[in-house]
Amino acid sequence: MVIIERSMDGTWLSNTYLVADGIGGTAVMVDAGGPVAPLLDKLEQLSCTLTHVLLTHHHHDHIAQLDLVSARHPHAQVLIHPLERELVPGASGELIPGATLRAGALEIKPLHTPGHTLGMVSLLINGGDVFTGDVLFKRSIGGVRAPGHTTYADQRRSIMDVLMALPAQTRVHPGHTEPTTIADELRENPFVRIWSGLDPEGETACEAFGRPARLVLWAEDYDGGHKAWVRWPDGSDDIVPGSQVTRSS
Repeated sequence: MVIIERSMDGTWLSNTYLVADGIGGTAVMVDAGGPVAPLLDKLEQLSCTLTHVLLTHHHHDHIAQLDLVSARHPHAQVLIHPLERELVPGASGELIPGATLRAGALEIKPLHTPGHTLGMVSLLINGGDVFTGDVLFKRSIGGVRAPGHTTYADQRRSIMDVLMALPAQTRVHPGHTEPTTIADELRENPFVRIWSGLDPEGETACEAFGRPARLVLWAEDYDGGHKAWVRWPDGSDDIVPGSQVTRSS
């Protein structure tokens, strides 16, 4: 039975996870934004050996306390997608999509899910739990305006073609706030519902970053704010912070 412990930063609301294959066994850490101290204490309580720190992407709120982890566990490999390895000085190796990583009884499959960043990976562990970084959140998704982002098309493909293709019962552990499941997101995530053809697109005029646009979707975000899907006059789409959108009355 996989043991999963979560620690969430009170400011960024970013999650760090400890995943172990059992008491006295092997463990990995997913991201290291912190606070990591409770997870390191739990690691000792479980008498587990930390073999890897697996980074979903390079953003500061997901690696801020990596040095603390490496200081306590210098032999643990720090892995990230090859496209982002140079962006994290503490990285010691690479997560290769399609290449299964084994840590004790943990079978870890890195899934390349770009959009929020070029080298974003989601991590499917033992077939039943997926750690989605900043791709997919409970009833929300990651934006494509953060440092190192790619495109709306990448983000949609990563969510619909990769994550939503997982079994419905798969448990989702996002990079921010609360867990969910693939089934719940198919049913309740407003972005996924439109992409699936369950709900219509919006038609409201708006301004985003001071430019005219069409508001396809105005949705609640994980932090209590909003996230917007906008369409520019040239027909291209964008996922942007709600704070950058002015809706027409």
